[in-house]
Amino acid sequence: MRESIDPVLLEQLICEHGAALELYAAQWTTMPDDCVQEAFVKLAGQHPVPDQPVAWLYRVVRNRAISVRRSQERRRQRESQVAAQRPEWFTASRWSADELQEVTAALRAIKFEWREVIIARIWGGLSFEQIAQVMDVSTSTAHRHYQAGLARLRERLGVSWNRNSTSTTR
Repeated sequence: MRESIDPVLLEQLICEHGAALELYAAQWTTMPDDCVQEAFVKLAGQHPVPDQPVAWLYRVVRNRAISVRRSQERRRQRESQVAAQRPEWFTASRWSADELQEVTAALRAIKFEWREVIIARIWGGLSFEQIAQVMDVSTSTAHRHYQAGLARLRERLGVSWNRNSTSTTR
């Protein structure tokens, strides 16, 4: 057993076994190169050096790849659960499911800044001054975003609007 690994031996191990270790790790994870790199870094810091460094590398790569796969699976599962629990943009109301889908799609299709102002104003009940503070813009810019966003929504939804009327026609 050596106290620390010789840099020449480390380079030789990387050259001779790096690709095979990546292939080995790829059985478990989509990030095999990261697992192999971490194993070599761990070997470089290992005191004392293992008696059989190649077998040791395979063991470390295998354990890391399995750990990464489990972590990826947990993350995918968490993200799926969160996505399933995410509330709809609109609660059931006087609108049909098709209308809700159409409005949601129209909102998603407009510029982010416009959508941010519209949601904050209409559903959040914020004043233009408050919206301006939140977005770190001037009040007039927040108002312009609101007007531009509403115009684009009307256009996308085929809704006409008369300034002198409170009703809309489709």
